[in-house]
Amino acid sequence: MLGIINYKIGNLASVQNAFKRLNQEVVLIEDPQKVKICSLLVLPGVGAFGDAMEHLRRSGMQEAILEYVKSGKYLLGICLGMQLLFQRSEEFGEHLGLGLLEGEVLKIRGLKKGEKIPHMGWNLVKMHQDSPLFKGIPTDFYLYFVHSFCVRNLSNAIGVSHYGIEFASIVQKDNIIGIQPHPEKSHNVGLKILQNFIHLKD
Repeated sequence: MLGIINYKIGNLASVQNAFKRLNQEVVLIEDPQKVKICSLLVLPGVGAFGDAMEHLRRSGMQEAILEYVKSGKYLLGICLGMQLLFQRSEEFGEHLGLGLLEGEVLKIRGLKKGEKIPHMGWNLVKMHQDSPLFKGIPTDFYLYFVHSFCVRNLSNAIGVSHYGIEFASIVQKDNIIGIQPHPEKSHNVGLKILQNFIHLKD
């Protein structure tokens, strides 16, 4: 069973529908005690980093996520959910994240004329390291982005993109995976990535 964490900040419907299109059983998780029953776990997110972390801490979900990762089962963070995997963010002040991955979430800088914040639309992702997540996908592909902050630390990047600066668009460390763009809004390539994520548990 795949669990999607419902912490009141997220693109739940579109993520849920994408997995249903792939015939994957999905359950929305609001009770931290139910995290452990999932074979796969997704942390979605659209909104502010600080508000999201406050809700995860207050609800007990932060501790549940950390314990889940220790079990060796796969966790996928999408958009804000990816950013929350890191140590801290400078969005509206400084906020601590889950600390599962090394690095900071920083505002996109170095924009050229005509480039605006938020970074919104289709952008190229270049494969930085091979991963089962990319099975059946070209080394260069496009996904749909909506974000104003990014991770510049490429130590765990398996996919990189460029908008003003080069940043980590897809990261993986063992059973921890993060995707900055929205695979659920990225048509066939995005669905293929989600399908590959499902098969990681096999």
